[in-house]
Amino acid sequence: MPKPFVQMFFRNKVSAYLSAFAFFTIAVFAGISIGTIHVPFKDIVFLLSHHFFGTPLYGIDSSIDNIVWQIRFPRVLLAGLVGASLAVAGAAFQGLLRNPLADPYTLGVSSGASVGAVMVLFFGIQLPWLTGFTLPIVSIAASIVTIFIVVLFAQSIERSFKVETIILTGIIFSSFLGAVISLMIALTGEELRQIIGWLLGSVSMRGWDYIGIILPFFLGGTLLLIIHAPELNAMSFGEEKAQHLGVNVRRKKLTVLLAGSVLTGAAVAVSGTIGFVGLVIPHFIRLIWGPDHRHLLPLSLLTGAGFLILADLVSRIIISPAELPIGVITSVIGAPVFAVILLRKQRKGRRAA
Repeated sequence: MPKPFVQMFFRNKVSAYLSAFAFFTIAVFAGISIGTIHVPFKDIVFLLSHHFFGTPLYGIDSSIDNIVWQIRFPRVLLAGLVGASLAVAGAAFQGLLRNPLADPYTLGVSSGASVGAVMVLFFGIQLPWLTGFTLPIVSIAASIVTIFIVVLFAQSIERSFKVETIILTGIIFSSFLGAVISLMIALTGEELRQIIGWLLGSVSMRGWDYIGIILPFFLGGTLLLIIHAPELNAMSFGEEKAQHLGVNVRRKKLTVLLAGSVLTGAAVAVSGTIGFVGLVIPHFIRLIWGPDHRHLLPLSLLTGAGFLILADLVSRIIISPAELPIGVITSVIGAPVFAVILLRKQRKGRRAA
C-alpha cells in the first residue's frame, strides 16, 4: 500500500473516529464475552437490548443475564470510564505543558489523589450529606491541592516555569506522597488488605454504585476540557503566542489543571492508582492522528477506554482463576513506552542543540 495513502487514511478524521470507536466496541464486547463462562456476542447484544430498550431475551438463561448485567458489564463500563478519564487528563496535561512526558502519574496528581483516598480509608472519614461521595470528593480535593503545590513549587524554583522543572517537581512530590502512603500502611491494622488491594489498582467487584460515583465527575471534567480544546491548541504553541491570540492564559491554565485533576481524582477514587494510561494513549493518538486537541481529546477518550478494558481483561485471564491488579498490566506496558519517549526527547534535544 503506497505510503501517501496510508498517511492520508490515518490523517482523515472520519477514519480516525471510526477506528477508535471500532477499537472501543471490540474491547467492550471482548471484556463482556471472555471469562470462566463464555458469552456469545449475539447474546450480549440481546441482553443489552433487553435492559436498555425492553426487548425480549429470546430464551437466554437468567444466570447468564445476571453474569452480564450485574458483574461483567458494570466492570467493563467502569474500566472504560477510568481509562477515558486518565487518557483525557493526560492529553490535556501534555498539551498544556507542551511535553509528551506529562501525565497525571508523572505530575504527582495520581499520588495526591491516592493520599486523599487512603486517608478516607485509614481514618474512616465520612462527610455529612455526601456518604458515598466522600471518597471521590476527598480524592479530587487532594489531587487539586497537589497539582497546585507542584506548580507553585516549580515556579518558585525557576521563574521561567520550564516544563522540565514541573515534571521533575511532580516526580519528587509523587515519591514523597508515596512515602506518606507507606507510613499509613505501616500504621494500619485491619484495613491493611483493603488499602493495599486498592493501591494496586483494580475494577474488580465494583458494581453500578461505583459507576454512579465517577460518572458526574467524568462528564463534567471531560466536557470542560473539550470546550477548552481551541485554547489548548493555542497554548501548545507557547504562552506568548496564545496571549497574542486573545487567550487568557492564566485563567485557562488553571481551568485545565482543575478539570484534569477532577478526572484523575475521580478515577483514582474508584479504581486505585493506575499508571501510564494518561502517558501512553495521548502520545500514541498524537503520533497517528495529529496534535489538534479538538480531535485528540475525544479520540484519546475512546482509545483510553478501550485500552483499559483490554488491560483489565488480560489482568483477569492471564493467571485465571486468580487476578492480577490492573495497575501491574498498565505499568508493564507503560514503563518501556515512557523510557522510549524520554530517549526520543533527549535525542531531539541534542539535534536541536
